[in-house]
Amino acid sequence: MSNPQVLCLGEILLDCLADQPGRTLEAVTSWTPYPGGAPANVACALVKLGISAGFIGCVGDDAPGRQLTELLQQTTVNTQGIQTDPAPTRQVYVTRTIEGDRTFAGFGQYDTAAFADTQLQAGHLPENLFTNADFLILGTLELAYPQSAAAVRQSIHLAQQHQVQILIDVNWRPVFWADPEEARQIILQLLPHANYLKLAEEEALWLWNTTDPKAMVKQLPTVQGIMMTAGAKGCTYSFQDIDGTCPSFTVEVQDTTGAGDAFVAGFIHQLITQGHPTDVQTAQAMMTYANAVGALTTTKAGAIAAQPTADEVATFLQAQP
Repeated sequence: MSNPQVLCLGEILLDCLADQPGRTLEAVTSWTPYPGGAPANVACALVKLGISAGFIGCVGDDAPGRQLTELLQQTTVNTQGIQTDPAPTRQVYVTRTIEGDRTFAGFGQYDTAAFADTQLQAGHLPENLFTNADFLILGTLELAYPQSAAAVRQSIHLAQQHQVQILIDVNWRPVFWADPEEARQIILQLLPHANYLKLAEEEALWLWNTTDPKAMVKQLPTVQGIMMTAGAKGCTYSFQDIDGTCPSFTVEVQDTTGAGDAFVAGFIHQLITQGHPTDVQTAQAMMTYANAVGALTTTKAGAIAAQPTADEVATFLQAQP
């Protein structure tokens, strides 16, 4: 297997989605597990769009860990960077509204720090994967745990050493952290390492108390582009001196899990195939493509199972008025 163009580092897990939308955690009577975890979602979405990707993370030496690794291999994601640990593979319980929006509701009987993904070893990251990669995709969940946080920092070091560009998706999930203010400070310290930053509207408010990407770029002068998603409202962006807003698509939403990750994959696909946007028209076309990948992912349940192929995205975009 040749070295992938894009490396995605962080968690892979099972999202246990409530079978009864509209119910509270206590009132849900059954759950269906779907493979997920933002970096793994992005890796799979990229491969479906025709971009080679590798996943780096840690799973338990258990049936869910083996199942998730096999899924990546079947999707032709490079799995050389997967480590195993005696701790269990993470499972997250997710409740859903009638409209398909979800809330992360906890980890069953386990503490958040009890899972294998927190044990990713910095010293065992395969440097050879970084030598030919173009992009490294990072979330922030693994910064909540000392061991995996050290692995995140080592991956940034390797990326910078080998001229690999970094995209950070803030992906703020309070359920992973003991102290929200400490989380905010740790995440803010990481962001200057990003070449590109993707975050949701509520994350921008939490970090900087603004939803203006131009104002965020001023806080992060080394960042080449910031994209802020706002669900059904679409996204706003700032690529240095190119700014704009891109509306979303109207689709029949079944489940929003993984829509933001699909958006990231769509954007990276565009960066690799089109290059960094140099004018408003190109930026708008790239954001439209990323929005389309995100929208199509909401039309089926689960994050990875719902992701579209490049042909499906092209067909969808051609069908737009």
